[in-house]
Amino acid sequence: MLLDDIDASWVACDVGALADPDVRAVDALARLQLTANRLGLKVRLRHASQGLQELLDLVGLFDVLPVCAASGLEPSRQPEEWEEGRGVEEEADPDDPTC
Repeated sequence: MLLDDIDASWVACDVGALADPDVRAVDALARLQLTANRLGLKVRLRHASQGLQELLDLVGLFDVLPVCAASGLEPSRQPEEWEEGRGVEEEADPDDPTC
């Protein structure tokens, strides 16, 4: 098997060609991650479209199949609904004495 002879802890999988991702593609990627896990490796997705990222989030696999940030191979993640996104600040109420 191709993954048997590599000396790394993770494998980058370029998914940029998935123009219209569906659950079959997510299933194949999840199976790839399972196989990699059995070999002691992790798969990171590169060039994942917004549609694929949303589909991974919808089926609950966004954390299982991490998507590399555009600037490198470190996994990125989207903020949860209850979390604030980066660069978002709350407005202070001028009438609130705690501010």
